[in-house]
Amino acid sequence: MRILITNDDGINAPGLLVLHAIAAEIAGAEGEVWTVAPAFEQSGVGHAISYTRPTMIVKLAERRFAAEGSPADCVLAGVHDVLVGARPDLVLSGVNRGNNAGENAVYSGTVGAAMEAALQGLPAIALSQFMGPATAALPDPFEAAAAHGAAVVRRILDRAPWDDGPYRLFYNVNFPPVGAAAVRGTAAARQGFRARSTHKVQAQLAPSGRRFLWVTSGTQDERTGPGTDVEANLDGLVSVTPCRADLTAHDALDALGRALA
Repeated sequence: MRILITNDDGINAPGLLVLHAIAAEIAGAEGEVWTVAPAFEQSGVGHAISYTRPTMIVKLAERRFAAEGSPADCVLAGVHDVLVGARPDLVLSGVNRGNNAGENAVYSGTVGAAMEAALQGLPAIALSQFMGPATAALPDPFEAAAAHGAAVVRRILDRAPWDDGPYRLFYNVNFPPVGAAAVRGTAAARQGFRARSTHKVQAQLAPSGRRFLWVTSGTQDERTGPGTDVEANLDGLVSVTPCRADLTAHDALDALGRALA
């Protein structure tokens, strides 16, 4: 198996090392793991691509590349440049430092990379490590992802539904904010919403007198209700959420049709 990995925390992020180990276990001794990751942190860029400017790419080592672009750019670079003629069998994105559950998934470059891979017709999984007081006390805050990541990915590959539609399925996985031994299992979950965690801005004046705005966010431990990803994570479960890039609100189509008739 040939696996392409990327992230949004950047080529030197510790979570990428965790993901490489997960990918190597999945690929097996005869497989290949290729890394194409952002040269610098790209957190919060979502599914953005560098449409109006070129992306510089540099080979750092065998099967290891850094691209001066977004996570989605890295997927495009991996599929259409680095691995042209030898498409990957799977794309993994992560392991993100911090959760991409709930509303965070909308902004996530980690999820955006998996979305782009799906649009390219490839199986894709985004992986993120929810952080909290328990993980802060660990020698390795990625312990849960490192210990359970390969098994979760393998179960998704072997047992979860996959399709070949125009907006094909991809998966968003979040590991709970606990140590490996405290993980209670895995749950299918829908995307939650933390009402008190919407983004805001905080103004700051630079010494030059120029005004800058810093984006802020709210608490991450707000409960979002049974069956949701955030709730599962806070209960010590690995959440797995099936996703599509299709933004249509299918539940509103019939009502809209009647309204426009």
